[in-house]
Parts: sequence; C-alpha cells; structure tokens
Amino acid sequence: MPDDAHADLLELAKEIAIEAGEAVLEVYDKGEFDAYQKDDKSPVTSADYLANDIINKRLQAATPDIPILSEENKHASLEERKHWPRYWLIDPIDGTQEFIARSGDFAVNIALIENNEPTIGVIFWPPGQSLYYAQKGKGAFKSSPDGDHPISVRKLDDPKNSVVMIAISRRQSREKVLSRMCAKRVYQTLPLGSCSLKACFIAEGKADVFMRIGITGEWDTGASQCIVSEAGGSIAAANFEPLTYNQRHSLENPDFVVMGDQRVPWQDVVQYDDFVNPHQH
Repeated sequence: MPDDAHADLLELAKEIAIEAGEAVLEVYDKGEFDAYQKDDKSPVTSADYLANDIINKRLQAATPDIPILSEENKHASLEERKHWPRYWLIDPIDGTQEFIARSGDFAVNIALIENNEPTIGVIFWPPGQSLYYAQKGKGAFKSSPDGDHPISVRKLDDPKNSVVMIAISRRQSREKVLSRMCAKRVYQTLPLGSCSLKACFIAEGKADVFMRIGITGEWDTGASQCIVSEAGGSIAAANFEPLTYNQRHSLENPDFVVMGDQRVPWQDVVQYDDFVNPHQH
C-alpha cells in the first residue's frame, strides 16, 4: 500500500479513536453505565459497546473493503480470517476493569494488521487527553495538550546494571512479577492499569519493561506493538517468541513482555521459566 494511503488510514484511525474516547469519557464522568460479565468472566460495560458501535460504524463507512476484528464483535473463524490481507483490529476500551474502578487508566485501541503484522497503531487515553500513534517505518508519536512530538524508549545509562523501571498492574501482586525477574538487578515499579497504557509509557520512556501474566487477546497488543516497535522497543511472548496475528484459531495471546531499551539483555532479566502457551493451535 502506498505511504500516502497509509497516512490517510492513520489519520482516520486517530480521528475515530478520539471520537470514541470522548464519548466514553462523557459516560465515565457521569458515572452512568451498566456493567456485565461476559462468558469468559471478563467485565464489559455499556461504554465498551458505545465505543465499539462508534468505531465500527465509522470504519465501515470509510473503509468498507477492510474487515474489522473487534473484541466486542462476533469473531470470524480462521477459515474466513486467513484470507484477509489486512484488517482493523479493535479494542474499544482496553482497561474495562479500570474504567469500572474509576482509576482513569483505560484507552481506545485501533490497529491495522497487514500480512499478519501491525502496520498502524493508535491508542487514545481519554482522561489523560493523550493520543499515541505510529505507522510502520515512520516513527512513534504522542499528541497531547502540550503538542505533538516524537517518542522513544528510555536509554539506560548502563544497560547491564542500571535500575529497571517495571510498569506493573494495579490488580496484580508485585511479587508475581518480581519473582520472574533476575534477582541481580535493582527494580522500581510504576503501578498502572490497562495493558496498552503500560506499553505506551514504555514507548515514551516512563518505564522500561512490562510483563503481562494472564489472558489477553490480539486486540490488546496490536496497536501497542506498532507503537512500541516504532519507538525502539519490542513486544514478544514471555518465552521471547514473536506474537502472532490472525494465524491461529484462538485469538488469545500467551503471556507476553513489553521491552524498552533493546541494549538491555532482556532474556537474562526476564526469567519466565514456567512459560506455557496454551494457544498454539
């Protein structure tokens, strides 16, 4: 696809993410929403459905030839999906639990996947009025009330010995993560909700690493992977194998790690000996 076509799709995704995010923020500020439990026991709210509706309608109108795969839509089978050369990958609200808990740590995620790889990533954080975005080969950026500027991962003074800042879930014990990190390093922790916001904080240099232990979907990492990669970092399964998109029947991710400075010997730092990927098929 020509670069100018990609640029147009990036601008479209940015516009739609902001529109959906502002609608969600209005619901959040009023506190008027219904919460439900899905079949997989994960939470969902009427705000998730509102954002999903806005994103789907806007994308279908603007790009009717590009399929949409959203966490909140009925999912096409692999037999159908495997023929898609590109598709939109959506998480209407990443951090629904944080939305319900009113921590403010939730975000709208829109990614374009082409040939099984994220090529556009857009993440809008409504309470922070911050838009993170990237296009493959064009760098990563953050737009906020302070203006637009490029972002990049933090470069450690000493990649082998400097203190490592770990972005850590508000809902997960610190020990669960720290027990899987090399005891020879010194760590600081930054509590934060939403997988994608933790990834964005690594992309802009506020943290160095994030380990996700637990169930997520491909929509939780698509936009993040593009942004983090363009900012100089990487995302991989916890055994350091690449994450995959639209290549398996299951859309669940294995446990994964978001890493900043690529000079750090992350395979020595992250010691995930109990890795099991139940979704290889």
